[in-house]
Amino acid sequence: MSQTEIRDALRPAVVTKVTPQTLLQSKRAFTPLTALTAYDYPTARLADEAGIDMILVGDSVGTAVLGYDNTLSVTMDDMLHHARAVRRGTQRALLVVDMPYGSYQVSVEDALRNGLRFLKESGSEAVKLEGGIAYTPHVKALTQAEIPVVGHIGLTPQSIHRMGGYRVQGLSESAAMQLRDDALALEDAGVIALVLEGIPRELAAQITDSLSVPTIGIGAGPDCDGQILVFHDLFSLSFTRKPKFVRSFGDGRLLMEQGIRDFRDAVVARTFPDDRESYHMPKAEVSGERSAASTEQRELAACK
Repeated sequence: MSQTEIRDALRPAVVTKVTPQTLLQSKRAFTPLTALTAYDYPTARLADEAGIDMILVGDSVGTAVLGYDNTLSVTMDDMLHHARAVRRGTQRALLVVDMPYGSYQVSVEDALRNGLRFLKESGSEAVKLEGGIAYTPHVKALTQAEIPVVGHIGLTPQSIHRMGGYRVQGLSESAAMQLRDDALALEDAGVIALVLEGIPRELAAQITDSLSVPTIGIGAGPDCDGQILVFHDLFSLSFTRKPKFVRSFGDGRLLMEQGIRDFRDAVVARTFPDDRESYHMPKAEVSGERSAASTEQRELAACK
């Protein structure tokens, strides 16, 4: 299948790159940070050129793109494949990639080996892993190996079975205290930012105020230093029930469904392609009109 050229000369040649230091400066200046997931070149490029600060190649690719029931089946190969595509579409944003389930839980050595693979083989600029105090040795090892780490606590999708589903975390005082301790421990271990997912707004505000590194909220209220959403949720492209914290900023599903129907109808009605969308033989090479039999057969088929 051929495709129209997708790269063009319209992108700015020079951009101001977002780095871990940029995130820290934004927190200190009380400037909200924006983050969005992307899984391929077109969505990465759209997000990057719109000025999104952080692009996350999330293991949510499993549910948003690959059709899995959860993120647990996503592999290193899956993540590397999508991260490479996103890398090619990203110039300005900080590019972060999720470490999938099983890529760091077994040992610190696994975490280090796979983190290095992401930076070397996909061009990612940071990795994200889920978990609290138990994973501070992993964060320290990655940081010492010059691999920036984004932490993730609260509702951690890789813990779906332990949590009994996608449930809001930190509702009791003891659970809230554990999350506060997790946040401080991860900051001490060296994370450059911390995702807070599915926790009460009040708790997210407390954690945000207690840290010097920025917090990125998803289902954690408006008091975090930044916000992230899944790209497909942003445009109503998910086929599951919409979580409370998701706001749609455009109905991409309706637009695409209508466009697909219009394409189908135009092909069936033989209005696409028309002569303007067709190539032609040089006049000297034209051998004559299509045979009368062929024309008659087409007309009969159209009447059926």
